Amino acid sequence: MDAPVIVVGAGPAGMMLAGELRLAGVAVVVLERLERRTGESRGLGFTARTLETFDQRGLLARFGDVETSTLGHFGGLPLDFGVLDGACQAAKTVPQSVTETHLEDWATGLGADIRRGHEVLSVHDDGDGVDVEVRGPDGRHTLRAAHLVGCDGGRSTVRKAAGFDFPGTAATMEMYLADIKGIELKPRMIGETLPGGMVMVGPLPGGTTRIVVCERGTPPRRREGPPSFDEVAAAWQRLTGEDISAAEPVWVSAFGDATRQVTEYRRGRVILAGDSAHIHLPAGGQGMNTGIQDSVNLGWKLAAVVRGTAPSSLLDTYHSERHAVGRRLLMNTRAQGLLFLSGAEVQPLRDSLRELMAYDDVARHLVAMVSGLEISYEVGGGSHPLLGRRMPPLRLTTGSGGRTSSTELLHPARGVLLDLADNPRLRRRAAPWAERVDVVTARPSAPPGAGGPDDTTTALLIRPDGYVAWAAPGSHHDLPMALERWFGAP
Repeated sequence: MDAPVIVVGAGPAGMMLAGELRLAGVAVVVLERLERRTGESRGLGFTARTLETFDQRGLLARFGDVETSTLGHFGGLPLDFGVLDGACQAAKTVPQSVTETHLEDWATGLGADIRRGHEVLSVHDDGDGVDVEVRGPDGRHTLRAAHLVGCDGGRSTVRKAAGFDFPGTAATMEMYLADIKGIELKPRMIGETLPGGMVMVGPLPGGTTRIVVCERGTPPRRREGPPSFDEVAAAWQRLTGEDISAAEPVWVSAFGDATRQVTEYRRGRVILAGDSAHIHLPAGGQGMNTGIQDSVNLGWKLAAVVRGTAPSSLLDTYHSERHAVGRRLLMNTRAQGLLFLSGAEVQPLRDSLRELMAYDDVARHLVAMVSGLEISYEVGGGSHPLLGRRMPPLRLTTGSGGRTSSTELLHPARGVLLDLADNPRLRRRAAPWAERVDVVTARPSAPPGAGGPDDTTTALLIRPDGYVAWAAPGSHHDLPMALERWFGAP
């Protein structure tokens, strides 16, 4: 084997996965077709769940002062994310290029082997490993790994070469995205619906402005390269009446509203994550965030299988958990596209939904959906409200008087058993898993935030991805059963 795991694609999903594998001590080679980063930033900012995820790995400090906001939308209808108390803010102005740079620095600092200028040509899974034919700076060669993960985008070579089924709907229109300088436009942060389509305007760092142009009736085109800025400016003028032709384009791109998802996220030893597994209209910037969270869900599971501490069946939960999340992502982005990009015929629907969104329950439902905070996994059942859900940030005081938090305890990407009742029997039962799960005796040092554990909770088992796998009282399974399910036999 050249590596236990080969990851194809050095975008956010690929870099996040590489870092997660290295935290677990698993060697990883990342193959990237491009020789250098383009500096282009399709994604912009992070959802609340991704902010939490980065914080769980100690990554937020790398981004400096991140501007957050509770202002959002659903299909162009304003939505106040502050309706959810607690961690509901989203980062709005961090370009994807910055995110990629920080994640690559993190992954390489942990020892990930990033090989740029290496294009994957073919893939063969023989059941015992995966052979990957690569064309690199020194010509063609073949690498072999125990597992191959495709994080290589919507046109994934890995997905096609491994024969994944990718059903869905083709694009019905073409839209433009451009970063421009040298011109001032009125902000349209959540977009403005116009008789001929929709436009969006938002500021970026360094005096750059991001614009999005969606003109109805524009059929999708098969392009060999990006559109010219003249095309973008002409579409902008048709929709708004404004002339932006004198602006300086930093970069220009076209995209469509195709919606597809693979039927399985894993076929044998080949696995997909991020846009390789799902493509959709980029409504609300959810795509990059979902891909990052795919990788965080997969990383610790794949590492445990590679190290032999868990059976390969653990990887089945990657598909069952994340395919459902992807399916819901496609549902909500299609709904937003209908609201945002349709004509006057859907105005009654927009007006009706706007009225419904004035109700806190409806607003909370939509905010949780698009922020990733609603996600819940099947972990064995029970009555505790945190079972299968993310662990909200909880400040803790340890028995020795030290200060920590549930977020800091997840920095090493290991399982965490929180003993909130100083229970020696609980600690004895968990002792056989000490090499895989950190047992921490502590008590809350501040009232928990929204959705946190109440005073009756005596223990919580948190997976490395930050989701609660077991709780006392309230889980149907006992602790050893839960530990074995998620961390293998002792």
